[in-house]
Amino acid sequence: MKTKLKQILIPFFLTILFNIADSYLEVLWDFGVFAPQIGILYVAGLLFGPYGAFGATLANILVNLYSGFSPLETLPSAVVCFGVSCLAYKLWYCPVDGYKLTKPTLDNIYHLQLFLASVLICGFIFSASHGIIFEIFFNMDVGKKLAVEYFMNFINIAFIFGIINIWIFKKADFIKTPEISKKTANKKLYKLLLAGLILTGVLTIISFELNFNKYMMVIEFLLIIVILYAYLTKPIEKEVVENNTKSILERIITIFLITTLIIAVCGITMSFLGYSNAFINIKNLEEYLPIMPLLILSDIIIILFFIPGFSVLRYVERRVMKPLASFSEIENFIHENEKIEAEGLVEIYSKYINNQDEIGKLARSYTDLIRHNNNYIENIREIEGEKKRIEAELDIATRIQASNLPKHAIETGEYLVDGYSKPAKEVGGDFFDYYQLDDDTLAIIIGDASGKGIPAALLATITQVMIKQILKHDENPSEVLHLLNNQLCENNSETLFITLWLGIYNKNTKKIIFSNAGHNPPIVKENGEFKYMKINTGIVLGIMEDFDFINEEMTLSEEIILYTDGITDANDTNEEMYGEERLLDFFNNFKKDTDPLEPLLKDIKTFTQGAEQFDDMTLLYLKDKT
Repeated sequence: MKTKLKQILIPFFLTILFNIADSYLEVLWDFGVFAPQIGILYVAGLLFGPYGAFGATLANILVNLYSGFSPLETLPSAVVCFGVSCLAYKLWYCPVDGYKLTKPTLDNIYHLQLFLASVLICGFIFSASHGIIFEIFFNMDVGKKLAVEYFMNFINIAFIFGIINIWIFKKADFIKTPEISKKTANKKLYKLLLAGLILTGVLTIISFELNFNKYMMVIEFLLIIVILYAYLTKPIEKEVVENNTKSILERIITIFLITTLIIAVCGITMSFLGYSNAFINIKNLEEYLPIMPLLILSDIIIILFFIPGFSVLRYVERRVMKPLASFSEIENFIHENEKIEAEGLVEIYSKYINNQDEIGKLARSYTDLIRHNNNYIENIREIEGEKKRIEAELDIATRIQASNLPKHAIETGEYLVDGYSKPAKEVGGDFFDYYQLDDDTLAIIIGDASGKGIPAALLATITQVMIKQILKHDENPSEVLHLLNNQLCENNSETLFITLWLGIYNKNTKKIIFSNAGHNPPIVKENGEFKYMKINTGIVLGIMEDFDFINEEMTLSEEIILYTDGITDANDTNEEMYGEERLLDFFNNFKKDTDPLEPLLKDIKTFTQGAEQFDDMTLLYLKDKT
């Protein structure tokens, strides 16, 4: 209710205010008929619909009564005022087919044309009707002259304040929009009604010249009213579309209209100043009439600027802004990781693709961009498909490699052996192994192939399988490494190599006979303290044939820990390595009689602070339990 009341009161007080301003100006300059309040009828109806029309009409009734017109003389004027005000509302919200229905706005040439046409139609019907009213009631024989002056008043004020108030109330989001009617309009009928309304107005102007009698004037007036209110029954069939985007064309039109308003104000000001001097020597109406009316001079100034400017705007919209708007539609076709629907867009751009200007270059560039983008997406999809295939194969490879490693620790009354391996990628080059050769002996193996990923994983897996095969026939570590090295050197075109430590543990004697092929020295625990064991380094496998590896022997008193350099080379975010000393300190400080693997991994993770794992990490330990 408050909103409707505001829609009534705003045009009501605007009309009263304009009338007061008119009265004040007439005291200063007697320049004839000047009724700026009638232009508010258009603005009120356009922005606030029937409620605004009612407010402006009510104010006009009070103005007419205050000016000395009788209620009988005021009533026909009120009927015209309300009808014309509502006509502005209907003309805007019953647009031409093919155009969207929006709130009153001046964002493109169509809306600007609709605004100008509705101002002219409403002003024409208002002035023609009031010309008849004056002829009927006052028999002044000046209906045509008054109609012209009313028309000039109406279109000037409606044009100027229409633009200003559209900007203001659009910004304030206080414009009434119609609801969609359930009825269907007979478009031909309402087109005929509008044409008939305009034609009747034209006949009215002609009747002023033909000096029709009063009865004919009454019939003409009633005919205008009947056709006007019949047209106002036209239902609204489209939903109002909200358009919150501000286009470049709208900004250009805004600048153009601001310039037009400035010129209009300057023209009116000059007209006032001219009339203030001219009327010093004017004694009667006959001397006044030959002088150009106040607003005609202003309109001529506006027209001299407006028509060429409007023509330029139409050209800019048709040749520049319309293509740009078409190009901007690509936004609705772009979706992440998807091909652009080219058919609809290419059809749009094909209209301009042969232009030999910037628009043509843009159209050709967009067409090429769509084609290249779609080809790229297609290639990406093929790559993604290949990637998924590789990922699936890598997943299988990961599971195969994991299945080759021992799944459970071996724990007996005499010893405990366990290990852990974590590749940096899906598969890695590290491996460990332990298994019983017979009831008394246990094979312990740890290896680190050069590089990472699939090549290293293949070398590690081949090495692991070959060791098992050789150990079936020969349990001498140095001879196993000798045979293994020679086999790996064959056809090693990629010069891959692997470090390896191989030991044979006898649970009865507690002795480990081992041989080393370039692997890190193990950590042993003796007398409650961990320390690095001094051993022969040997050379890596796969580089030099017929190398003689040597056997070494140790007695396992407590524990032996084997590892790959992925543990000691683990980097933190500052690229500082975990290091051999920190690894040794961990085991010396680890006093619990439990599996050290999980605590060690937790300590490494704390040290690296979330840095990406750079190398495969593997650890194997053997513990004497007797």
